[in-house]
Amino acid sequence: MSSPKVLFGFHAVGVRLKTAPQSIIEIYFETTRRDARMRQFLDRAKEAGAKLVEGDSLRLAKLCGSHGHQGVVARVEAIPQAHSLDELLEQLEASTNEPPLILVLDGVTDPHNLGACLRVADGAGAHAVIAPKDHAAGINATVAKVASGAAETMPYFMVTNLARTLGELKERNIWCIGTSEDAPQTIYQADLKAPVALVLGAEGAGMRQLTRKSCDQLVNIPMRGAVESLNVSVASGVCLYEALRQRIG
Repeated sequence: MSSPKVLFGFHAVGVRLKTAPQSIIEIYFETTRRDARMRQFLDRAKEAGAKLVEGDSLRLAKLCGSHGHQGVVARVEAIPQAHSLDELLEQLEASTNEPPLILVLDGVTDPHNLGACLRVADGAGAHAVIAPKDHAAGINATVAKVASGAAETMPYFMVTNLARTLGELKERNIWCIGTSEDAPQTIYQADLKAPVALVLGAEGAGMRQLTRKSCDQLVNIPMRGAVESLNVSVASGVCLYEALRQRIG
């Protein structure tokens, strides 16, 4: 059995209360916070049968390693997900619901950016997020808080060789589309209704050269103002929601 995880913040803990309350070991809450949001949260926790433990702000900060806990910290059991990318892809191939939509992040090392990317991926209905082990942030309490619960629901796979993984996706007929400011087409000209993996690099540096060469197609996000690029989580949102627009339209 895996070790318990720590979640903090109303969104992250609230999503776990909603989706898997039985996995919550205990919830620590700051007794000095008595506003309406906290009262509503505690009512939900009690209805779910969660164990509540009183604590002060310093104790909660020590538990989660951050002072941004909003007065709520939970110890939880990990929720089982697909054990590997191959397992997830096989599940998707066996399903007739919709073609795969995958977000690939190359070089995103900031946990706040990763958390925001997981959140937008969940919101747009992506099936997984992939990143390289050596050039990416892992899931931690900060990522979970920024993701507002999406770190619990969005499969996140860290792979040894990203270029090889893109090759494996292509073998499964998943079209790999990378983003680059010098690409000849825009994201709005790409066909995103078919099985697709959207590949984004870190802000500024962009994709590594080998990752770029491994893509089937390159597209750009039109920039009309003075800035030259978008934050990677914003760019992820633009691309994923364009895919969603095409699929439901």
